[in-house]
Amino acid sequence: MILALFGGALLFWCAAEARLRHRIRRRGLPAVATVVPESDVHGALDSAPLLSFATRPVPAGRTGGPPGVEAGELVLTRPRGHTPLRRPAHLVPGGSVRIAYDPCRPGHAVLAAEEAGPRPLVADLLWTALGLGCLAAGAVLLLVAA
Repeated sequence: MILALFGGALLFWCAAEARLRHRIRRRGLPAVATVVPESDVHGALDSAPLLSFATRPVPAGRTGGPPGVEAGELVLTRPRGHTPLRRPAHLVPGGSVRIAYDPCRPGHAVLAAEEAGPRPLVADLLWTALGLGCLAAGAVLLLVAA
């Protein structure tokens, strides 16, 4: 039962992250972020870099609600949906990367499609396969136990 719950939760998480990345890339505001050097030893081991960027004014009708932050506010965040084991070589501290961010919640940022490359699709497929495998194994174990 634990495997089935884990597999279902993993599939739900994969679908939610893929939907969030797609929505932000399509409807979010583009920006250029700088990769920030990290003072924390454990943060430097994270494959998702710490990014810094300034927000800009939200165009009228661009969001469904009020803007989440003032224009020009500095935001520190890690990109969503970034799951490789090692940080890519082009994401070195001090480097610039193109991103898209949600104007209502600027902490939700994703790397631009050309910056992320083909790996997000591969990572999504691997996580989905792991979720399906756990869900199937859990269902088989439940059937055998019943």
